[in-house]
Amino acid sequence: MALFEISFYSHALGMSMQMNVILPQTKDKESSQTDIPVLYLLHGRGDDHTAWIRYTSIERYANDYNLAIIMPSTHLGFYTDMAAGNRYWTFISEELPDICHSFFPQLSKRREDTFAAGLSMGGYGALKLGLRKPGRFSAIASLSGSVDVYSRTLTFINTKSEPYWTQIFGDVAQIAGSDNDLFAVASKLARSDQPKPKIFMWCGTEDFLYEYNTAMKNHLSNLSFDLTYEVSSGDHQWKYWDQMIKEVLAWLPISK
Repeated sequence: MALFEISFYSHALGMSMQMNVILPQTKDKESSQTDIPVLYLLHGRGDDHTAWIRYTSIERYANDYNLAIIMPSTHLGFYTDMAAGNRYWTFISEELPDICHSFFPQLSKRREDTFAAGLSMGGYGALKLGLRKPGRFSAIASLSGSVDVYSRTLTFINTKSEPYWTQIFGDVAQIAGSDNDLFAVASKLARSDQPKPKIFMWCGTEDFLYEYNTAMKNHLSNLSFDLTYEVSSGDHQWKYWDQMIKEVLAWLPISK
């Protein structure tokens, strides 16, 4: 495997950005690969593009698969075009894939080879990518995902954290039913004739986000999504995500 750390300019954000990329490495020029499947692996709130490399063995795990892994930095933007801030949704869903394909033309552009996964805030981002861009992503995975931003934002009203949440989502009353509400987005997709991504979810039973993940599991099941949902003992920390990302890789529809 080859590991790249890349700095590049984002026109959507108007600033320099960073990402780490794991890429399969061939032995010789004659065996060079094309149409490599790609996983966009998203970080949580407070992390950056280095988190998955620093806190898990993702590079070693990826060695068992013919898979490229894109790990971008997205700051604290919650994978959203902020009400008062930068366009992180536009960046992650539109600009970044185009940039990655221009840097690495051997990456597949086929839906069946394109996946997203993430933890916590990144779990929200991964589900959002698959549910709002189902024509691009065939499989998505959320680990301890912050999947209910409406209820979570409500809990921070009239606290010191309120400015952060309202800067991202604006008036909390406008979140429900919007494109930032995963429950509403899933319902909208289920009613459409667009393809539906396969979904993997895991959350620890001691995690503060457990009840939200249970509610999302029930919602997706009622909408007849192809859902794999797992729970086990654990809270909100890396030792569980390191273990579960191995299960996500094994679950992805790619050849080992």
